[in-house]
Amino acid sequence: MSLISAEESIRARIDMDNKLTVLITCKDERKNIRWCVESVRGLADEILVADSGSTDGTLDIVRQIGGCKIITREYKNSYDFRNWAIPQASHPWILVVDADERISPDLSREILQLLATGPRSDGYWVYRDNYFMGHRVRFSGWRSDKVLRFFQRDKARFVGTTDHAQAHISSGKVGHLSNRMIHYTYWTYDQYFQKFHRYTTYQAKVWYDEGRKPFFWRTVLTVPVRFFHSYVIRLGFLDGWVGLQICGLTAFYSFSKQIRLWELHSAVPQPDPELNDMAPSTTTPHNNQNRQSVQSRLRSNAA
Repeated sequence: MSLISAEESIRARIDMDNKLTVLITCKDERKNIRWCVESVRGLADEILVADSGSTDGTLDIVRQIGGCKIITREYKNSYDFRNWAIPQASHPWILVVDADERISPDLSREILQLLATGPRSDGYWVYRDNYFMGHRVRFSGWRSDKVLRFFQRDKARFVGTTDHAQAHISSGKVGHLSNRMIHYTYWTYDQYFQKFHRYTTYQAKVWYDEGRKPFFWRTVLTVPVRFFHSYVIRLGFLDGWVGLQICGLTAFYSFSKQIRLWELHSAVPQPDPELNDMAPSTTTPHNNQNRQSVQSRLRSNAA
């Protein structure tokens, strides 16, 4: 029996209370969206594609594939976008999948079996096998990576101030799935630093709005401590070249959030002598008005 026919046989035993919508979130994912949709084709009773402004033909590919419902909206942050999309699902159970993720055949069968027999929990953690520039990452702190993405629609809501919000299950009944989701994180450094900028800027803004201030020694120690933890304690050295890069980037990511927070508090903008309304007294680099203007600009960019 083929995989698709086996999945269809299991799906036939699932009652209406356990039907599944797969929610795929995306923006400019032309190289990912087809494989992502195909990986959930035999699993989903409905495929809901939530797009946040693709301009690279992503939605044209979705329409070409067929069988998907498309919804669109501007992206503000992770929890806001997903909480907007979830109520638009037609079925009681939701599996949230980003376009750079794939549902393996084993995970698909596990979810279908669970829905056919009746889930005992209202939400489930899913572990991920992560890939960096095409190479599987087995250590470096990524082996234990998990996301709460499979849950009952009416009992879940995404919460959190970071751009990687997690679902909160109102009943508290949460389990774990045995099989893993596949996650292709970054294929190039251009992709990495594009998201790096967004994530670090957003987190610094959240901290700033909460009244948090940067501390010198915390910032100094962030890089060596984080690198040692991921490269030595979490066995990143066993991942070779890939592990070295990931652990270095992890340390730099933590450092960058701290210095961006410092930027919001203390950075002085470069004066612009071409502004017609700028009086000579306002062109001094340490003018408080200039400092406030750069804080306003950085917060606006992070929003």
